[in-house]
Amino acid sequence: MRIRVGLLALVLAIPLTGAAAGPPVADAAWEHVVSGSFGDYATLESEWDYGYPWGSDHNGSARMYGSPTDHNHVWLDNGVLNLKATRIDWDEGNSSADPFLPIRYHSGAVHAKDHIVVNDRYPSYEVRGEFQAPSTRGTWPAFWLTGVNSWPPESDILEYKGDARNWFNTFRSPSDVSSTIVGVSSPGDWHEYRAWITKVNATDVDIHYYLDGQWVAQHRAAGFVNQPLWVIINLQMEGSSGSPGPTTDTHYRARDVYIGRSAA
Repeated sequence: MRIRVGLLALVLAIPLTGAAAGPPVADAAWEHVVSGSFGDYATLESEWDYGYPWGSDHNGSARMYGSPTDHNHVWLDNGVLNLKATRIDWDEGNSSADPFLPIRYHSGAVHAKDHIVVNDRYPSYEVRGEFQAPSTRGTWPAFWLTGVNSWPPESDILEYKGDARNWFNTFRSPSDVSSTIVGVSSPGDWHEYRAWITKVNATDVDIHYYLDGQWVAQHRAAGFVNQPLWVIINLQMEGSSGSPGPTTDTHYRARDVYIGRSAA
């Protein structure tokens, strides 16, 4: 982890609806937790691990592959993180994660080594990045936060499920979910996705979601305080994005991914 400390500078997009974007944090320092991590493999591997935090499988039909010596599905190119999903033509069994779909793709994922933990010491976080996301049937890219010790909590900053709509989701329980679904023009072009997360009381946070600098939603995330969260970038396939998925390679790209926090 490389943390740089300076004066707090909050650059919040003004909500189009006039809704508040969260109070400023007075007399606090601002720490840069993850920044500029896609310039080279040494920096990438100091800030991120390959795969999911729990292994190679999750809730779709893609199995994640990648390591310091395997860059077929996770690689860097001029400051851009590239994830590629490739259809396989052999039987690799089923995913080890519910709903245990047959593995039909090899793909890529990374997760940040540092957790997000909103608490009294760190009452506010910013998480953002620019992405070129696939959006055809059977493609399921995501940039998301999920609980280290349990699920939920979960916050989805970018999630496409087989069409050109991004799902901003906040899971408080499996059945208690806020979703703001936004149509995006050309998701395969570069767009910025951002979450501003701030503590509002002893147990809850507010999450403000932004697309290309425009405020789109505020979700109350009950029970998120003191809950460590993973930050994950992954290219899953099929599952909630429909099937059959593509037979040709699918690409998902990220750049300028940033995590910062206030230190009270």
